[in-house]
Amino acid sequence: MSATETADPNRRDFLYIATGAAGAVGVAAVAWPFIDQMRPDASTRALAAIEVDVSAIEPGMSVTAKWRGKPVFIRNRTPEEIEAAKAVKLDELKDPVARNANISADAPATDTDRSAGEGKENWLVMVGVCTHLGCVPLGQQGDFGGWFCPCHGSHYDTAGRIRKGPAPENLAVPVFSFISDTKIKIG
Repeated sequence: MSATETADPNRRDFLYIATGAAGAVGVAAVAWPFIDQMRPDASTRALAAIEVDVSAIEPGMSVTAKWRGKPVFIRNRTPEEIEAAKAVKLDELKDPVARNANISADAPATDTDRSAGEGKENWLVMVGVCTHLGCVPLGQQGDFGGWFCPCHGSHYDTAGRIRKGPAPENLAVPVFSFISDTKIKIG
């Protein structure tokens, strides 16, 4: 082709483009069901966040909710339980990190950083799975009046902090918030 001639699209160029476009649409049509099946089903999406009514939980009472297939302990602590947790010195703790998904990852394991925060220190929300081997601890038991995992002897205090036994970390605090004075949204 010389410099004076212009390129003229012909039937062959059109067929190449049309065939390529049809092939791309075909590949997308075949691939879509495989991609779509990787999304979580509706029941899984529904469990991504739950709301729990805590209006009937009196001080000293606990409830267990199920979130993402795990138990979540929600406790309305008594003033005595709060004072006992606040009296613990951080250097006495086996795990000095709060493990609270609502605050900084390196926050210290003070009672306030483990609870629902200022003004709601009486509320404790934790994933009820022992950090040793995944057992479910028993509430208001053990040497520190918190939770006790009888499988291997891990003792947690009234703020869910590991104090004795083989568990390496405090009970985890999931992402949660109060959406009203009587409802907690977890997740």
